Amino acid sequence: MMVLLVGILTLVLGFTLYSRIAPRIFMPFRNPTPAMTMADGVDYVPMPTWKNYMIQLLDIAGTGPIFGALMGAKWGPIVFLWIILGTIFGGAVHDYMAGMMSVRENGLSITSIITKHLGSWTRYLILFLVVFVMIMVSATFARSASDLLVVLTGLPLWVWMIVILGYFLLSTVLPIDKVIGRLYPVFGVLLIIMAATVIIGLFVGGYEFPGFSLENQHPTGAEFLPDMFITVACGAISGFHATQSPLVARCVERENEGFVIFYGAMVLESVNALIWAIAGLSFYGDTASLAAALGVGGASSVVHEIASTIAGPVGGIMAIIGVIICPITSGDTALRAARLMVSDDRGIDHNNKLASIAIALVMMLFIVLLCMLDFSVLWSYFSWLNQSLATIVLWTATVFIVKVVKKKWYSLLTVIPAMFMTVTTVSYILHSTQGLSLDYNVSIIIGIAASVFAFILYLRMILRSKETE
Repeated sequence: MMVLLVGILTLVLGFTLYSRIAPRIFMPFRNPTPAMTMADGVDYVPMPTWKNYMIQLLDIAGTGPIFGALMGAKWGPIVFLWIILGTIFGGAVHDYMAGMMSVRENGLSITSIITKHLGSWTRYLILFLVVFVMIMVSATFARSASDLLVVLTGLPLWVWMIVILGYFLLSTVLPIDKVIGRLYPVFGVLLIIMAATVIIGLFVGGYEFPGFSLENQHPTGAEFLPDMFITVACGAISGFHATQSPLVARCVERENEGFVIFYGAMVLESVNALIWAIAGLSFYGDTASLAAALGVGGASSVVHEIASTIAGPVGGIMAIIGVIICPITSGDTALRAARLMVSDDRGIDHNNKLASIAIALVMMLFIVLLCMLDFSVLWSYFSWLNQSLATIVLWTATVFIVKVVKKKWYSLLTVIPAMFMTVTTVSYILHSTQGLSLDYNVSIIIGIAASVFAFILYLRMILRSKETE
């Protein structure tokens, strides 16, 4: 329990301290926001802070902070450090910058923002990459929720896939305040209750909470760098979040609300991830037993076992429903974000319902095909693409800061996590068996070299900007 309390306190302190740094990038705040000047009743809809916060939380809190945290717990308590510090210095900064850049750019999708600041040559490459990631997100989350519902009800997988994908279609094309704006606040409360139910159940049940350790406790000895940092994405830093923040950016009434909405939602998601990582280690006792359980039934089965055992029938069902809601409420907005990206790029009016439905249906065809793959394989590739996108967004935010802020040192806020994520993503794809399977040390060295090269480009950009001034 002490680890959880210290972790939450650290996250709160991080949130408080960064409230003095991150928002200064955008000061003085510019109002009115796009939600007020471009209101269209579909995507640009002014909504109060608390509702935007809950929507942002549900948008980003998919399967990642639960399944990813459980799979990351195989490395032992060291995963807590990544969840906490990764959120404060990486994930929350990433989400805040993505959301506020979108507010400043009239609600542009992240693909358009990347293209604007990194160069027009990235247009189709980034659009294809990000839309593909969104399709993978929808497929991953639809499949994970369906798997858990199969365990819970015994109904065939295809039944739940039809129900979930039908909901995805509705939430993708209807005005944001009609489905998402009404359901997400309720779901957000349920998500908080679910996490509290799990941790209280562990405490009341007398389970031993893990202490903190920097030791790599992975049963097979897998290196925590880069593997752990790829596995635990949404609970620490996730490129997927950058695709979701512009959805809410189009609904923010005042710019000074952005820090609470974007940075704050990531902090609460990190608490959720921390709870599930602790739950996995506490419930199974050690990393070997946790890994064995994950190997037998997958993460959905582990969630079902933990929730139903420690919370009883009623509490278990409530906790499981909360876990089901998480992926569904991220999968639908992933599809919506992809639809907006394509519409923005092609100049399609968002009020054109037939075009929106056509775009969504084409994407859903690919989602169905991806759902036929093995979930573990799907998750591995999604995780790497997800973290690669986070790296690109952090470098994009760096360029944005250098362009618009007089105090160029503020860009260190994004440069430091961007360099770390460059090492992580490059070395992972080189070393992983699902990548090039190169020697571990060689992969790490190449990853560091790539990060140093990016830093040199950053320094050149700083010098050029000063010469221009």
